[in-house]
Amino acid sequence: MTLEERLVADLREAAKKGDATRRSALRLVLAEKQNAEKAKGAPLDESAVMDVLAREVRQHRESITEFTRGNRQDLADKEQAELAVLLEYMPEQMSREEVVAAARQVIEQVGARGPGDKGKVMSQLMSQVKGKADGREVSDAVTELLSQL
Repeated sequence: MTLEERLVADLREAAKKGDATRRSALRLVLAEKQNAEKAKGAPLDESAVMDVLAREVRQHRESITEFTRGNRQDLADKEQAELAVLLEYMPEQMSREEVVAAARQVIEQVGARGPGDKGKVMSQLMSQVKGKADGREVSDAVTELLSQL
């Protein structure tokens, strides 16, 4: 079963059970997938659907931060509940230690000498950890490691 088929099936199930949070989160992802297909002019492959899902996860995390900063805990809680639903469809996330280990490996492969080589390291590393680690966390780890060189 593809990710898209799983999302659609789970949306139907959530609608039958009356699970408003799950239904809302899944509808949002499927709508964004459909928008991406219209923009591309062709159906999305599995990787592109995962990209849409990752983008929604990132937007939910940013919304939680902003709602918390704005003392809107009710909205932050709603976003947190939807984020929990979306994370069920993401691959298992890498720990900080795993990200650092992968970053060290790529730094050695490309022969990075300092912070000026961050672009080379990030382009290779992000292709390896795509969907498994948050880009901001990866960037922070690479910056920290390169500044130590």
